[in-house]
Amino acid sequence: MQLLNTLYVTTPESYLRLDNDTLRVDVERETRLRVPLHHLHAVVCYGHIGISTPLMHRLADEGIALVLLNENGRFKARIEGAVSGNVLLRQAQYRQAGDSTFALETARSIVAGKVKNARQVLLRGAREAKSADESIRLGRLADDLAATLRGLPAAGDLDVLRGLEGEAARQYFVGLNLIVRAEHRQVFQMDGRSRRPPRDRLNALLSFLYALWMNDCRSALETVGLDPQVGFLHALRPGRAALALDLMEEFRPLADRMALTLINRGQLQASDFAVREGAGVSLEPGGRKTLLVAYQERKREELTHPLLAQTVPLGALPLVQARLMARAIRGEDPGYVPFVLK
Repeated sequence: MQLLNTLYVTTPESYLRLDNDTLRVDVERETRLRVPLHHLHAVVCYGHIGISTPLMHRLADEGIALVLLNENGRFKARIEGAVSGNVLLRQAQYRQAGDSTFALETARSIVAGKVKNARQVLLRGAREAKSADESIRLGRLADDLAATLRGLPAAGDLDVLRGLEGEAARQYFVGLNLIVRAEHRQVFQMDGRSRRPPRDRLNALLSFLYALWMNDCRSALETVGLDPQVGFLHALRPGRAALALDLMEEFRPLADRMALTLINRGQLQASDFAVREGAGVSLEPGGRKTLLVAYQERKREELTHPLLAQTVPLGALPLVQARLMARAIRGEDPGYVPFVLK
């Protein structure tokens, strides 16, 4: 399975232009990078990045997505060529989205996958904890998530299901603070999940990583022919990629685990973040570069997919799961099976 390549452009005031069959990145009129277009699946630009009109047209012709994010990784826009989605698959998707039974069962599977993976993060943290007390606390939080899993079958509608997911998330984020090593906690601690803007460095880091996973999940859904706007767990709203958010849920704990690794290994420090009064916290350019390099390296690591019983690059997981989602929607599988960490 080919791992699709994404070019991340983070240097402020960079200018992207077309140079024959190559994308060229200029900074202050000096060429910093050339990338052959046939190597690219997507181009993701952070903040104030310029791009020529000929390059935009060529990216559209080649089916290469252009994604615009702000400096914090928040989605702004996506530019792409004609959509070649499977119309029959999308018809089935719209029918299933209107089927309350299918929608609830699919949403239940999505939440179960997320909670199971979150529980694995806590259990791993408990095993590696330096303090017996913290190990016990993490174990108890993992037990709470196990109780949530036992309660999922009884959730009779989406509102109840979302309530269970929200409470599990609240307990889980308490545990994340305990997995941060003691020597880094003064810099990286969170008082619950905060967004738009993130109120602390850990939230800023998580928001940035979630934006990366979100873009990959949306691209995967479009690749298999699904409409990323029509989901099952997340409510439909104009401009919201509900199915991409659905697919992303099971991958959030993988993003969390990467954030913890970067913090605990000292790869990201306080100086990699900007703290602005009233404007939240954001990654500085150097911190973004460190994170993106680590993210690309992590995507190449292989793991065993429990359902397929074969090794898959981590970066290909959204595409694998998008295909499983399509099979469930078409009725080829009895239901959607999320990816679960072991």
